[in-house]
Amino acid sequence: MWFLVLGLVLFLGVHSVRIVADGWRTQTLARLGEGPWKGLYSLASAVGLALIVWGYGLARQQPVVLWVPPLGMRHAAALLTLMAFVLLAATYVPRNAFKARLHHPMVLGVKVWALAHLLSNGNLADVLLFGSFLLWAVLSFRAARQRDRMQNTIYAPGTAAGTGVAVVVGALAWAGFAFWAHAWLIGVAPMGR
Repeated sequence: MWFLVLGLVLFLGVHSVRIVADGWRTQTLARLGEGPWKGLYSLASAVGLALIVWGYGLARQQPVVLWVPPLGMRHAAALLTLMAFVLLAATYVPRNAFKARLHHPMVLGVKVWALAHLLSNGNLADVLLFGSFLLWAVLSFRAARQRDRMQNTIYAPGTAAGTGVAVVVGALAWAGFAFWAHAWLIGVAPMGR
């Protein structure tokens, strides 16, 4: 469990710099330069992610059950993760209504993904992992919206074509992950193959 906690602290800590120390980040980025900053950021993120994956895998070998979610939560999680994948796709598809309206669809996608997994999993490791990501996403979204207001950020209006592409790409990515990749990468078949 300690590797999971250490990984979460490192990974989410690195990703929280804009939430708690945006001024320091700006100064350090100017001092180091973009390349070295991105290199250090990527290295710390990769180490944190590796620790999360390793620690979560170890914790799943001896699960500490806090509660057993009702079977219906699996269906809710499937629907919510579909929404999360659409939001993730909306981050990269230009001129879609999700980004125009919500402004930070990736962070909202993380919120929805974490909530889905909290609803459908009741082990201590799940609560630590998904609860940490949910808390981070709530704080990150709030900080990003505050930055947008301070900088008077304007987002391009969405188009039907951009929105449609985001929905189709997100749904296809979700289907591939839900029906195949989740079992292959994580060892759990959410669609019950």
